[in-house]
Amino acid sequence: MYFAALLARTEDGWEASDTELDDVETLSDLTDLARDASVDEDTVLVYIEQEDAWFGVVRVDGEEDPRIYVSDASAAARSSYGEILLTDEMLGREPGAEDEIAALEELVGLDGTEDGEPNRSAAAPADQDDSTDPDAVPAGPIGELGLLADLGMSEKELLTLQTDALAEIAEAVGAAEVLESVR
Repeated sequence: MYFAALLARTEDGWEASDTELDDVETLSDLTDLARDASVDEDTVLVYIEQEDAWFGVVRVDGEEDPRIYVSDASAAARSSYGEILLTDEMLGREPGAEDEIAALEELVGLDGTEDGEPNRSAAAPADQDDSTDPDAVPAGPIGELGLLADLGMSEKELLTLQTDALAEIAEAVGAAEVLESVR
């Protein structure tokens, strides 16, 4: 089960809204949603959490590029909402590489051979090293550790969050009450 919320900073403090992600398919869509919630192009934080498996925070400041932190990249990669946050840049991939890989996979049959080519061996060689897999997603935190530092949460505090991380983040930035109002 997922929980998502938007926190928009205003002159009077933070305003929270429960966020429906059904129409969000890309990071660009999520960024647009955050900008629409912004008051005077001030800071907006988007929280996404999947039941203690992982959480993500996206920070949008005006027209600047979004800043992202994900608590566990490998867990998030197995989630449709997590995949939105894991950009090629964060993962150290060439932008658009997934599209190229998908196009190449269409040319290759299910047995790993091109059409008309004999299947030499279904098993991978024993000496093949999986650690060089360009599609591998690292386990653990990924992204910008300092994205909340100016709001009251240090990099170290962010890295040590475990359960109920979003409540602790909201407490640190001064938005605990408004987050609870949408939970």
